[in-house]
Amino acid sequence: MHALNFHHLIGSMGKVDAAGHNGAMESFFALRQKNVLDRKRWRTREELRIAIITWIERTYYHRRRRQARLGRSTPIEYETIMNPTVSLAA
Repeated sequence: MHALNFHHLIGSMGKVDAAGHNGAMESFFALRQKNVLDRKRWRTREELRIAIITWIERTYYHRRRRQARLGRSTPIEYETIMNPTVSLAA
């Protein structure tokens, strides 16, 4: 608890004996550890941050796969249609 307070963080608010709810996140953190953090020694926090974001984008967000609930569009195509100003900013 001291470490959480020191870093201005709030601990988990889950119920006691409800560890099953944490399974998905534990799996995510284990995979991140194996596939990003343990791969090399990171020179800067920014370099590590970019590596984590890239890993998440490639692993979990399928930006190029067409999705039925988006009218058979890719997420990028759908966002461009729904919010044209985003494509102008890019």
